[in-house]
Amino acid sequence: MIVEVPVRGYFDENCYFYIDDETKHGFLIDPGAEPKKLLKLISDKGWNIEKILLTHGHFDHTGAVNEIRSVLGIPVIAHINSDQYLLDDYMNLSAQCGPSIIIEGVQYASDGDILALEANLDFKLKVIYTPGHTTDSITLYSETDHVAFVGDTIFKGSIGNYKYPGGNLRDLQDSIIDKIFTLPDETMLLSGHSDKTTVGIEKQRYRL
Repeated sequence: MIVEVPVRGYFDENCYFYIDDETKHGFLIDPGAEPKKLLKLISDKGWNIEKILLTHGHFDHTGAVNEIRSVLGIPVIAHINSDQYLLDDYMNLSAQCGPSIIIEGVQYASDGDILALEANLDFKLKVIYTPGHTTDSITLYSETDHVAFVGDTIFKGSIGNYKYPGGNLRDLQDSIIDKIFTLPDETMLLSGHSDKTTVGIEKQRYRL
C-alpha cells in the first residue's frame, strides 16, 4: 500500500507511506513537515513504521524527521553523502527559508543496497543513486510494486532543480536517462512536488 500525504511547510511537499498490507509495517519516506499530522495518521491506521527513508537532504523533505524519530524511536536512512546536507543548514536550504534544520545520527545507504522490513523481508526497496538535484539524491525502487520514489530528481513533465548548492545538470540528466529511464515503462514515479507519472510517459516527453 502506498499512501501519499501532502504536507505544508515553507514549501508544499509530498511524503509517502509505503506499507505492507499483511503486517501493517512499513516505511515513511521524506516527512518534510507537519509531524503531528503524520504521527496521528500512523496511530489512527495502526501502522508500525520501522524506518524513515530520505531521498535527499533538503529541509523540505526532512523537516518532520526529528520529532517523528523521537516519538517512534526509529532509525533514519539516507545516502552516504547525506551529511553534507543534513548537518549544514546552508546546503539543506533551511538557513535561507526559516529555522535551521539539522538531522544528526542517520544510518547510511549506498547505490544498490536493499532496504527490507524486519517484519517481512520480501517487502523491500532498492537504493538507486541518482545525483544531480543534490549529491546525495537517491531513488527508492520496488520491482514488485512497479513504483519508484524519486524525490526531486524528476517530476511530471519536468526535471529537478539543479541550481541549488551541490546541483549539477549533467549529473541530473545522466541520472534520469541512465538510471530512471532504464526502469520498466510501467514504473510509477512518485516525486516530492508533482502528480504521479510513469517512466514511459516521461520517456515520451524526452523523445527517447
